[in-house]
Amino acid sequence: MSSNKGFSRRDRVSEQIRRELAEVIRSELKDPRVGMISLTEVEVSPDYAHARVYFSSMAGSETLDSVQAGLQQASGFLRSELGKRISIHMIPQLHFVFDDSLERGAQIAKLISDAAAISDHSEEPDQA
Repeated sequence: MSSNKGFSRRDRVSEQIRRELAEVIRSELKDPRVGMISLTEVEVSPDYAHARVYFSSMAGSETLDSVQAGLQQASGFLRSELGKRISIHMIPQLHFVFDDSLERGAQIAKLISDAAAISDHSEEPDQA
């Protein structure tokens, strides 16, 4: 048995799907609902039949449903474009999921900086 160094085939396929989808969405998708999005990750099922495509959007949470509906409606087009660009036996069904990790990260960073600022203010009178 050879040891599997690096990424598994499924990881490589997931990354290739993410890169190609990002390019197709950026350059060829004309749906105004989608706008500027970033694909953060793609998870492909073990049988390659389904792929969860995680995306983030700077448009804000008020337009999230519209963006997700636009992506889901374009999934057939996106699958056909993927079929032209990558060579795997089966192009997976695409399921789009909003990834709020960037927003949560920004909130946590803000909380940390607020806590640090409060801590700095509370230490100043003791030093005087």
